[in-house]
Amino acid sequence: MAPDNQQHRDEYWMQKALELAHRAESQGEVPVGAVLVLNDQCIAEGWNQPISLNDPSAHAEMIAIRQAGQRLNNYRLCDTTLYVNLEPCIMCAGAIIHARVGRVVYGANDPKTGAAGSVFQLLQNSSLNHYCQLSSGVLQEQCAAILSDFFRNRR
Repeated sequence: MAPDNQQHRDEYWMQKALELAHRAESQGEVPVGAVLVLNDQCIAEGWNQPISLNDPSAHAEMIAIRQAGQRLNNYRLCDTTLYVNLEPCIMCAGAIIHARVGRVVYGANDPKTGAAGSVFQLLQNSSLNHYCQLSSGVLQEQCAAILSDFFRNRR
């Protein structure tokens, strides 16, 4: 169970997402991890696996959303919070909206493909049938560092 204060809870769960990002990195994947929480309990988790699964949709968020749907036996994930160390892309934002995730918390902005405000704003778009509460910048330095280190080492 996460700590009482909302900021501490957000940091606690983001730290879990970062652990999963390290798992992705250890498998040669872009280091992104996601944790889906309901009532302060982890109900699903995922880390980037598009290379290892030969599946372009195998982003951390997508894996966590699929896992949660199976666990809850429901395609709607109302009242859940998704923690991810990188701002979701368009594909993941679409799945978040369709699943009705209540809140998204992310660490680092994605200035190339971010769909929570950096490039596009899908998660809080009033034209869509659902929008999420959104919190960004949680453990931002750590979240950005794992990504920048990964790409620097690949060059």
